[in-house]
Amino acid sequence: MSKRIVIDPVTRIEGHAKISIFMDDAGNVSDAIFHVVEFRGFEKFCEGRPYSEMPGITPRICGICPVSHLLASAKAGDAIMAVSIPPAADKLRRLMNLGQIVQSHALSFFHLSAPDFLMGWDTPQAQRNVFGLIAANADLARAGIRLRQFGQEVIEILGGKKIHPAWAVPGGVRSPLTEAGRDKIRAWLPETFATTQVAFDLFKKTLTTHQREVQIFGNFPSLFMGLVAPDGTWEHHGGKLRFTDSSGSIIADQLDPQKYYEFIGESVQNSSYLKSPYYLPLGFPDGMYRVGPLARLNVCEQMGVPKADAELKNFKQMGRGAVTSSFLYHYARLIEILASLEYIERYLDDPDLLSGNLRADAGINNLRGVGVSEAPRGTLFHDYTVDANGLLRKVNLIVATGQNNLAMNQTVAQIARHYVHGNDIPEPMLNRIEHGIRCYDPCLSCSTHAVGQMPLLVRLIAPDGTVLNEMARG
Repeated sequence: MSKRIVIDPVTRIEGHAKISIFMDDAGNVSDAIFHVVEFRGFEKFCEGRPYSEMPGITPRICGICPVSHLLASAKAGDAIMAVSIPPAADKLRRLMNLGQIVQSHALSFFHLSAPDFLMGWDTPQAQRNVFGLIAANADLARAGIRLRQFGQEVIEILGGKKIHPAWAVPGGVRSPLTEAGRDKIRAWLPETFATTQVAFDLFKKTLTTHQREVQIFGNFPSLFMGLVAPDGTWEHHGGKLRFTDSSGSIIADQLDPQKYYEFIGESVQNSSYLKSPYYLPLGFPDGMYRVGPLARLNVCEQMGVPKADAELKNFKQMGRGAVTSSFLYHYARLIEILASLEYIERYLDDPDLLSGNLRADAGINNLRGVGVSEAPRGTLFHDYTVDANGLLRKVNLIVATGQNNLAMNQTVAQIARHYVHGNDIPEPMLNRIEHGIRCYDPCLSCSTHAVGQMPLLVRLIAPDGTVLNEMARG
């Protein structure tokens, strides 16, 4: 008789989800599904609003990555106005996005994921969290908090607030960087570089003891997608889209993000509120692709800054062609933190950041506009259709977590096949499966389950609904 294991909720991710693991008659895993159980309807209730309000509305989608929605929304407004924003505005938006990458990746690495691979899978669940990490290594935990704080300070210095800054607007930004803000950022940089080096050293030691995790935590062929500059350099807020396959070969390049619908389709499954985008030429589900740090480092040829370029070279040697292990998302995040710090340091010497020429003015010149930017978790699309008065008639948001949906399902199934056998439900097995999802750092809503005794109910269920086994925690 087949059985079903349900993990509900999944903890230490941003949002609410559950995992179902299906067993065959022999007690082996036959399939696994990652369910997103929240419905928010953001796209629908934005209809009827002026497009100019969207940069103020859409950051409320998430308290962890509001800057990502702010910038993608502003870019969609740029497209509706059909303007090229002033160079100073583009550089300032980029600076804020770099701060967002630093703060979000620091949260993911130090607070959400490090308790697993630094403290051990068998550590009691009550201790395997950020507070447990503080107790075990207070200096490391403090450094991680400070690194995240730096990214948030960059956002606040530019936008006036750490969360939901009303700063980027269609046509540009509201205010420049001040000299005092520039000096504050510059003074903090040496500490951030030192913390990032500590994190690199720590994770590289972890890799020597976690080769099994590298092999089975989401290690499979797939496509990868991300923005790149015309010469293949890493991009985070411009450029065009590139797809590569698991051999590292480029299968599509310099694709116009404004026409994403010509090469990205969206599938809907009844098991989740999360849509599953796929590469249209290969169809569903063969067109599965991954986005985010792992994908961005796979599709780019260089980071464009020296320290991160040296790490990228080491990273690319970890795969035969592309780097396909999702466990190495953690390594990719550290490389992107380093690259972001190097770019921030470079930008601080640019006089344009203090310029007052920050906005382009225009009316409604296009009835549809698409804004694309690289959020920390992956490529983010904001697609707005408006009427002649600029009122929204249709909104489509394609978020990074949705684009990783098919890969997350495959990751859960791959890990479960190695650790789930029979009716036993050991705690370390549950945490390994959950960590497969944490590799992608999914962002499902504004809430973050990062600490404490989170409730978790796991059941083995027969087809007739009989509970064969049950375990609860939290």
